[in-house]
Formats: sequence, structure tokens, C-alpha cells
Amino acid sequence: MSDRATTLTEVLVIGGGPAGAAAGYWLARHGHDVTVVERKTFPRDKTCGDGLTPRAVHQLDEMGLTDQLSKYHRYHGLRATGMGRELELQWPSHSVYPSHGYVVRRRELDEMVATNAVAAGATLFTGHEATGPIIDRGFVRGATVQTDDGSTKELRAKYIVVADGANSRFGRSLGTFRTRDWPYGTAIRSYWSTPRHAEPWIESALDLKDRNGNPLPGYGWVFPLGDGTVNIGVGLLSTLRDFKSVNTTHLLEAYAQQVAERWEIDPENPEAKAKSGRIPMGGSVGPKAGPNYLVIGDAAGSVNPFNGDGIDYAYETGRMAASVLHEALVAADPTTLQQYPRLLDDAYGDYFKVARLFARVIGRPTLMRELTRVGMHNRTLMEWVLRIMSNMLRDDELGPAEAAYKAATQLVKLAPNA
Repeated sequence: MSDRATTLTEVLVIGGGPAGAAAGYWLARHGHDVTVVERKTFPRDKTCGDGLTPRAVHQLDEMGLTDQLSKYHRYHGLRATGMGRELELQWPSHSVYPSHGYVVRRRELDEMVATNAVAAGATLFTGHEATGPIIDRGFVRGATVQTDDGSTKELRAKYIVVADGANSRFGRSLGTFRTRDWPYGTAIRSYWSTPRHAEPWIESALDLKDRNGNPLPGYGWVFPLGDGTVNIGVGLLSTLRDFKSVNTTHLLEAYAQQVAERWEIDPENPEAKAKSGRIPMGGSVGPKAGPNYLVIGDAAGSVNPFNGDGIDYAYETGRMAASVLHEALVAADPTTLQQYPRLLDDAYGDYFKVARLFARVIGRPTLMRELTRVGMHNRTLMEWVLRIMSNMLRDDELGPAEAAYKAATQLVKLAPNA
């Protein structure tokens, strides 16, 4: 018999970030006893996710956070820059998703969503690191947790949700792994003061350059926060040539110089030290379900390879997992969990395949420059591209973007390893 303190719960969620907090919220709303453990204490910062797309806003609205979101900076769409041109593209119209996004610092966003889960009835332990699973007869029965005061306790549960992020140690301890030949990304960002902090567009640069005007791999972004600052960052895909040799700190410095005049920043004086991270993409981590556990959000690689969005998919997969676990708990049938991978495949399978193939294509700098040149001279084409890349395709109407995407899904069937 263990002399450690033991807590019993129906569902134990490892990780209190976007996916874990969403799962906790929806499980509590279903009336279940759910406990969420988060290694850090709020507020805590993360590299990615300040720019919320309409998909993410929809999920936050569904969690009852519309009023709290409204105090943050709202924006209308994307300003794409490249080849000496710029295009301001409104978010596409959609029957489900709103036509706006928000920019919210992760340190505020994640605390807001986690607090909302607690208000719905979830139990949240912060400063609690799940150091390893408790295994009994092939089932995960819970986790050994170390608190920030150095004490250790056991949290036992009928079901486990793995939501501890892109570098999921808990998931790996259960046997999850990343498909190595699928694309992944890295990102780095910081904040700068600027009088242009309330711009109604987030900005994406498709032609990064160094200080001498030479092209660099990757893409850049600027997210205005409406609080006197902007989030400026760069992202790289592993499919880009020379990916491993790129110094991301130098890349961010070069991009800050590139946008300094237009965004009226002092590129040498960011507000904070840059943060960076590696991001598995396209559903590249699995298996996503075990005998009595599910893997969600970044821990499952649920990030869009088209644009690096992960927050919206974190909220969505957290909600899907909660729905499946609700059914399993009501029916007292653990085999119900095997519905979850099928739900993911129905929602994202073809889309992520197309996105992974796209990531391979744009890894060729010459082709990327040509695609940028063509796109920046054709507003209609870029509007189609935005609809596809933001995953705001319509089910109720077949437009040009939907037709192009449908054709792409047929192509990926010929490339089964994409």
C-alpha cells in the first residue's frame, strides 16, 4: 500500500493548456468529476497562439467566453505581404464561424479558459507535474504527481486525457510517437512597442529577407494586440531547405529589421526575451487512443501545417474527447474510446493530408517564390487560399475554394504517405 496521498476522480487530464482546459470544461458540463493537473502556475507564457482565428473564437464562444473575449483586440482578417505588394483579406464568410478573430496573449488566454473550466465544475491543480503514469494490468490508472512544494501524491482515475503539449512526456511514457517523415515546424516570437498596436489586420510576410535583402526560408507574422504592443515572430517548416541550419534567433532579428519602419518599432529593443518552440503538425503523433486514455491537442500533433494554427484544434479535440469520454462513462464501456480516432479522421484526415503535401511543396524556395508572386497579383486566388489554409471551407455551398480543395483531396489519395 502506498503511503502517498491519493485522490480519486472519473477523468484525469494531464495538462491545463488549451486542449486540457477545454476537455475539463466540457467534461464538467457533462456532469463528470474531472481533475486537471498543470505543471506550471498561471499566468504562464507560451510561444504560439496569440492570434485567434474564427475557428478558435467559435469554440471560445461555445464555452461561454464571448463577453470576456470582447475586451481584447478584435481584427478583421489577414494582410498578406510579399513581392513588394500587400493584400488585405477579410476572413471568409461561413455559416458556423464568425468573420473576426482576436489577439490575446497566451498568458491571459490560457488562464481565462482554465478558470472557466473550474467555474463549470472541474478541479484544477496548478504547480502539479505528472511525473509518470500509474499502470495496472495494461491500463493507465492515474498519475504520480509532484507538487511545487516537493511533495508527491497519486491521482487515480477511470480515464486519462493526455494534453501536456507538443513535447508530451506523459504521452511518450504511454508509447506515443511522432511520424518522423511528416512535417513539423519551429516558431520564435517576441513583443515590441508600437503606435500601430491597434491595426485591424494580422500580417503575414511570405518573403522573409535578411538585412541585405537576401531571401530567407520561412514566413513572418505581426499580431497587433491593441495594448501598445505587437507580437512579431517567424515560423519555419521542416520541409524547407537548410531547415536545421537556420538560426531562428537571427531569423527573428532579421524580420524585425524588415518590418521596423512600417510597424514603427525599435527592432533592437523587444519588450521581452524571445520564446521559441518545436511544433508537431498534421496529426503526426499517435496512437491517439489507448484502452482507457485519449491524446489531444499539441500532444497529438493536432496543428494545421498550412498555417501553424493549433489553438483551434486544441479546443476542438478537447471537446471531441470529452464527448467520447462522456459516452464511455455513461455506458460503462471503455471500448467507446475507439470512436475518437475515427472522429479525428473524419474531421481532419483528408485536410491534414492535403496540408502535409502542401508543406512539402513549399519547401522548395524557387517554387515558393513563384507561388507567392502569382498569388500576390491575384486577390481572388488569395481569398480562396485563405479559406483553405484557415480551414473555413463551407459544407453548405461548393465555391471555387471548395472545388480546389476537393481536387486536392483526390490528388493526395495518389500519395498515401503524404
